[in-house]
Amino acid sequence: MKLPGGMPAEKFLREYWQKKPLVVRQAFPGFECPVSADELAGLACEEAVESRIVIENDNGKPWQLHNGPFDPERFGKLPESHWTLLVQGLDHWVPDIADLLDEFRFVPNWRLDDIMASYAPQGGSVGPHYDQYDVFLLQAQGHRRWTFGGHCDHTSPRVDGTPLRILSSWDGEETVTLAPGDMLYLPPGIGHHGVAEDDCITLSVGFRAPTIDDVLTGFTDFLCSQSDASEHLNDPDLQVQDNPGTIAPDVIDRLDAVIREKLTDKRQLALWFGQYSTLPKSLDIVVPAEEPVTPELLGGLVAGGNPLRWNEGSRFAYHEFEDETALFVDGEQFLLRGDARPLAPLLCAGARLDMEDLASFVAGDDTIAGLLSTLVNQGSLYFEQE
Repeated sequence: MKLPGGMPAEKFLREYWQKKPLVVRQAFPGFECPVSADELAGLACEEAVESRIVIENDNGKPWQLHNGPFDPERFGKLPESHWTLLVQGLDHWVPDIADLLDEFRFVPNWRLDDIMASYAPQGGSVGPHYDQYDVFLLQAQGHRRWTFGGHCDHTSPRVDGTPLRILSSWDGEETVTLAPGDMLYLPPGIGHHGVAEDDCITLSVGFRAPTIDDVLTGFTDFLCSQSDASEHLNDPDLQVQDNPGTIAPDVIDRLDAVIREKLTDKRQLALWFGQYSTLPKSLDIVVPAEEPVTPELLGGLVAGGNPLRWNEGSRFAYHEFEDETALFVDGEQFLLRGDARPLAPLLCAGARLDMEDLASFVAGDDTIAGLLSTLVNQGSLYFEQE
């Protein structure tokens, strides 16, 4: 497996991932942006699409943020330069954008955040800043000049008077200009500043990891939702105490044992994390199919080679247990046993499924046809129109 541009993925992960920036010239030779600036503006007017406009100098105020959805007339009132339109989750709405993610499968599916589009006229920018996630910045149209380098954190000085975290005392260490097809990788915490040299679109392929707070609160909430969480602690060996106000050491030992038993249950941890990490970022796009399919109809479509693919907003992952495989799709879990277990890696390998291999699973197996029809009906899979 290789990084776009040809570097072996193993070398990239070993030498650059979460370590240092990397510029990849012509990672996507001859790349043509699948969306135009006008189409991005149209998406930013939609209620279900997360969008923002950043204006460098907004009536004397520095780096002001405006959240969408926007009225179409809003774009006619923007300055001639020094502003940026950001459209989040572009891969959820544009299949050709979602297909770019297959070039980054050397990173696990559960690490994916989304693809954001940034359009800016000449001089447009979102200011010098740093992010808490890994990002591949693909130049899709026009040219953008990037200055980057130096580790930043919450103690780094910031500009006052703006809701954005704009760095105030930062110079960077390296400057490059990206042309269409060029790509820049940045690890978390690295300061960077991109400025449009002409009308340009940059696609940000972002990968995010959960915070420790996410893990602790998410897993404990999951444990509390289990049926045995309502059971009460018992103390059949209770002894008379000299002082009734004492919390005895054996009480603390009992509490410690209960907590350790629950928190060290790796099966429950895997089931929680699979569901948590595949929750769709946008609940507006993973919606039930308008025309539900039966297992019989699905089996016929698969046998006929009709292409089946992930919903652009769906997330797929799996975990192997000793005697079964847990498949996770959009926050739901499905436990596969026996001959059905290899279905999970097949479904999770990429957005477009291998129909020949899939047909061999579905043929004569009503249970698998039923599972796939469930995924289609809940909106996680759909048949492409050829």
